Amino acid sequence: MTLTTGNANERQRTMDKDRVKGAANQAKGAVKEKVGQVTGDSKTEAEGKADKAAGKVQNAIGGLKDAVRGED
Repeated sequence: MTLTTGNANERQRTMDKDRVKGAANQAKGAVKEKVGQVTGDSKTEAEGKADKAAGKVQNAIGGLKDAVRGED
């Protein structure tokens, strides 16, 4: 039984890692996008938007993993 609990905790950490990384990518993207806007650098602005989108997807994946684990 202890082994099962350990695995559940390990799975929980994996989900949390996805959400944390997703939030970090969203924040990084927001900063990059703003820097691009302020400096007039459309490439940096576009990269920021892409980073934000990737972060949202990664966060959603973490949410889906959480939902699937809740059904086990």
